[in-house]
Amino acid sequence: MTKLLSREIRLASRPKGIPTAANFTVARTELKPLRDQEVLVRNLFMSVDPYMRGRMNDGKSYVPPFALGQPLDGGAVGEVIESRAREFKPGDAVISNFGWRECFVASSEELHAVSREIRPLSVHLGALGMTGMTAWVGLNLVEVKAGDVVFISGAAGAVGNVAGQLAKLRGCRVIGSAGSMAKVMFLRTQCGFDIAFDYKAGPVLEQLQLEAPDGIDVYFDNVGGDTLEAALSALRVHGRIIACGGISGYNQEQPRPGPSNLFNIITKRLTMKGLIVRDWLDRQGEFEKEVGGYLRAGLLKNHETMVEGFDQAVGAFIGLFEGRNLGKMVVKLA
Repeated sequence: MTKLLSREIRLASRPKGIPTAANFTVARTELKPLRDQEVLVRNLFMSVDPYMRGRMNDGKSYVPPFALGQPLDGGAVGEVIESRAREFKPGDAVISNFGWRECFVASSEELHAVSREIRPLSVHLGALGMTGMTAWVGLNLVEVKAGDVVFISGAAGAVGNVAGQLAKLRGCRVIGSAGSMAKVMFLRTQCGFDIAFDYKAGPVLEQLQLEAPDGIDVYFDNVGGDTLEAALSALRVHGRIIACGGISGYNQEQPRPGPSNLFNIITKRLTMKGLIVRDWLDRQGEFEKEVGGYLRAGLLKNHETMVEGFDQAVGAFIGLFEGRNLGKMVVKLA
């Protein structure tokens, strides 16, 4: 029997600050022959996401850290090459958590079949994938409704742009912050945001007060740090905070001091809720039906930055922390 070899990307060392190429290594591995209820998959697209940076640290979190010398994992869309599971046949499109490798063998329970109707298939990593579902969950978490003024930080990223589009579909006024004028224009012209501003152009609170002088009802937090502090001041009484991410602190070697104005939570009777999308997987079908309908109807757009080539995956991941993506960062493998 011919040996089946695949390349995979492993964590070579734990990053200090922003990751570098030296923290990763590429290895060849021999895949085992299929057993009953197993499937051979070739990855077509893989996801790189900011949350992966936290798993590169050797510390406790909501998921175990990546192990040194072992392949990384993350979302991927692949095509079934061979199957010994009745649920899948060659040619089927599947999503898995076996990214960062060219091919893999998995049990049928570790795969989720997806439709080829919505193209490109990478949409299942973006607007119709876990990042899109994260945006959908966040809005549901605090019951975002028509008439709300919603402020989204990191709005040009994978989660932020979808959150803004979905909020607009709910009848909200949507404000987004991003790190360049190109991203500001992207939010205004392609994502339908009512207002967008460059957080580097001036203090966030001053820009928020200019664009929403009467305050905001909801803050969708992807950044943390100074932006969270500004939002705490801008929120109205009974405002809500969706705590989704904090990319401003992911590469810091020492924890930053928290916001100085947390007392606003008391005086304004604010609600702050955190989310991990994996807690909502029992509602994945509901999400796919609703958001898939928006995509098919042209009411929601999937925005992505596509990087081609397995060898470019590490650079694409590092690029997340350099602001090189509009929408979802995706690596095309085949």
